[in-house]
Amino acid sequence: LQKELLKYKQEARNLQGIKITSPQDALQQRLIQQDASVLQLKQELLRANMDKEELHNQNVDLQRKVEERNRLLAEYKKELCQKDRHLQQHQSKLDEMLRQLSEASYQQVDLERELEHKEALLAHCMKREAEE
Repeated sequence: LQKELLKYKQEARNLQGIKITSPQDALQQRLIQQDASVLQLKQELLRANMDKEELHNQNVDLQRKVEERNRLLAEYKKELCQKDRHLQQHQSKLDEMLRQLSEASYQQVDLERELEHKEALLAHCMKREAEE
């Protein structure tokens, strides 16, 4: 039974791909596993660093875009303020012109009344002269 057990244990080790015949082989196998683990960790670290650098580059690019947008926004605000000032100036001019137009309209009405009065006087004088 013991021979069969040893045989099956050996067969199981062979099937698993682990053949340990001496303590040195066991240490060698352990070092190989550790080296493989270290290599895998280094690869993961390299990938993580590459991802970190890519994210940093994206962050720098986004910050540059935000600064550009902020610069454009400041320019638009400046233009908007200038147009606001122009609009206020034109509004003031328009208000002044409307006031002048209103005054001219009042003067026109006064002049028309005065003309009507003078025409009436002229008609009255001509009528009187015709009667004389």
